[in-house]
Amino acid sequence: MAAKDQKSLHIVMFPWLAFGHILPYLDLSKLLAQKGYKISFISTPRNIDRLPKLPPNLTSSINLVKIPLPKIAELPENAEATTDIHGGQMDLLKKAFDALESGVTRFLEESDPDWIIYDFAPHWLPPIAVRLGISRAFFMIINAWFLAFFGPYDALISGSDHRTKPEDFMVPPKWVKFETKVAYRRFEAKWIVRSGQSTESGFSDFYRGGNVIDGCGVILVRHCYEFEPDWVTLLEELHNRPVIPIGLMPPRVQDLNTNKDGDDEIWVSIRSWLDGQNKGSVVYVALGSEVTLSQDQLSELAHGLELSEVPFFWVLRKPSGSTESDLVNLPGGFQERVNGRGIVWRSWVPQLKILSHDSVGGFLTHCGWSSIVEGLMFGHPLITLPFFVDQGLNSRVVAEKQLGVEIPRNEEDGSYTRNSVADSVKLVMLENNGKKFRERAKEMATIFGDTALHSRYIDNFVEYLENHSSV
Repeated sequence: MAAKDQKSLHIVMFPWLAFGHILPYLDLSKLLAQKGYKISFISTPRNIDRLPKLPPNLTSSINLVKIPLPKIAELPENAEATTDIHGGQMDLLKKAFDALESGVTRFLEESDPDWIIYDFAPHWLPPIAVRLGISRAFFMIINAWFLAFFGPYDALISGSDHRTKPEDFMVPPKWVKFETKVAYRRFEAKWIVRSGQSTESGFSDFYRGGNVIDGCGVILVRHCYEFEPDWVTLLEELHNRPVIPIGLMPPRVQDLNTNKDGDDEIWVSIRSWLDGQNKGSVVYVALGSEVTLSQDQLSELAHGLELSEVPFFWVLRKPSGSTESDLVNLPGGFQERVNGRGIVWRSWVPQLKILSHDSVGGFLTHCGWSSIVEGLMFGHPLITLPFFVDQGLNSRVVAEKQLGVEIPRNEEDGSYTRNSVADSVKLVMLENNGKKFRERAKEMATIFGDTALHSRYIDNFVEYLENHSSV
């Protein structure tokens, strides 16, 4: 579907300062640019410089706008994204982000866009866009159930939700009328309670999210009805405004495992090892770039993978904002004992290429939404190890839909044992009882990997953009 000739819309994109947010916003920018729209993508200079190169055919349509991040003394030098800091500095990064207000306002005043699509953090932005006559969309980079779980925007703003204890988040909220067990575990709920409290930036995440919803004309979610329809409907009822699923935005998969000039040494080395494994035998292990494991958590995960006797490829990257003194170590002799059966890779990997390889048969994941999409588009059952934000709810949905298993944890502190890791991996990868998870995951590949289906969602969104400017 091409954009209408009457006017090529100018759309501003403004994600939060985390690459888990920045990259989905960039992916949506590319999809909209392909429809003939002019895109202005706003972030900070260092974040812009770290983006993957734009396709040559889109460079004239996507303007990468660098607005310097105001200095906060307590932040590390050149820290412009969550990957540059540790968890204790998150509020300081939000404080710096809020100070982008004047630069963003100046850009909007000078560029006269038709739409701005923004993230959860800029609670100050909607009134500015209203004053300038710019249509506003809140793009939630994850699914509908996470946002719906936290209730109406006015309660988020005022703090009148009355859920203040971990126990309050350990059951489905009262406004969920359909049957579900989707809720947080106690160790996750403690984190949620802290997120609802005032912070060093002066504004809680609840307050930020409530204001951006209150000020938008439409909510966008990375979701599709074919996978899960109930939470989208609930979201519309809670916020009394249109909620548009834009599909799952699966990444493009083209000749991922063929030998081409673009194949680099990293992939050649990884593929060589994968080629030597049996079909569907390898569990791919990756917990994202922002999960920081304690020494105990790392050791138990390692011992669990060893005990499972399942071949594995484990991406173990340096945690966000960590220093050499923060690093944790693999158990003594671990790599020698698993030599030939397991690989521990300590730098970036081409995740899509690995997941697409025939030898991979399962995915041990932290349950970030992008990782779930990438795993299920290839039909891999999931072994889930969630930590914070949306990950726990995502894991409950995975279990509810029988797409995998969650590694059993201690309710209070989230600890797990090597035996619980090993048993979960073996159940999904080896045992007859795990056959249902493997079959269900393969069924889901027909939805998660259906590019035509998700392109239609984008077409529907484009039609909305064209027909609802100045909302």
